[in-house]
Amino acid sequence: MKALSTKLFLGLGVLICGLGLVASASAECGSIKLPATLHPQSWQGGSLGASLLLASDHEDGIVGMWKADWTAKGNAGIPDGTPIDSPFIVFHADKTEIMNSSRPPQDGNFCMGVWERVGRNKYKVNHFAMGPNDAAGDPPYTHITETIWLGPDGKTYWGNFTLDVYDASGNQLAEILGTITATRVTVDTPYNIFLQ
Repeated sequence: MKALSTKLFLGLGVLICGLGLVASASAECGSIKLPATLHPQSWQGGSLGASLLLASDHEDGIVGMWKADWTAKGNAGIPDGTPIDSPFIVFHADKTEIMNSSRPPQDGNFCMGVWERVGRNKYKVNHFAMGPNDAAGDPPYTHITETIWLGPDGKTYWGNFTLDVYDASGNQLAEILGTITATRVTVDTPYNIFLQ
């Protein structure tokens, strides 16, 4: 009987504590600065354990989805103004990015990179891609570096890129230089962005 009353008392205590936490959680909802969103990368570990951060307090202006145009400039053998790519790019808050190139999927149209803000509205991107295997079965590797500037309105960016292609042995096969312009994609962006 004593064991049963101890379990009942402990269970009732847990229930009361739980209800108290729910009440205090709802009482504090009004103190959260809106719009607040939580993302998995909002949890930061440290010597004191994980703490929850509001991603909206830490996101950089470049974070989001973009429609870009890459154009050749300053190359021997490729006329200035030649379109190189027209990708969709997503910059993530964890300083990674992914690009969906306009290249055919069988040629390897997805690639990834990392980014860092290096000045006021200025960013560097270090990006890597693999192409389809050559005759020996080895994939070529592409290394893309970018320097870009975010427009003051946060809706555009522009800059330049260097695209270097290497074979599996590390021999440089090609280098393309050019410029980048990009427009932010939002939930209101119309379908005709694909046609530009």
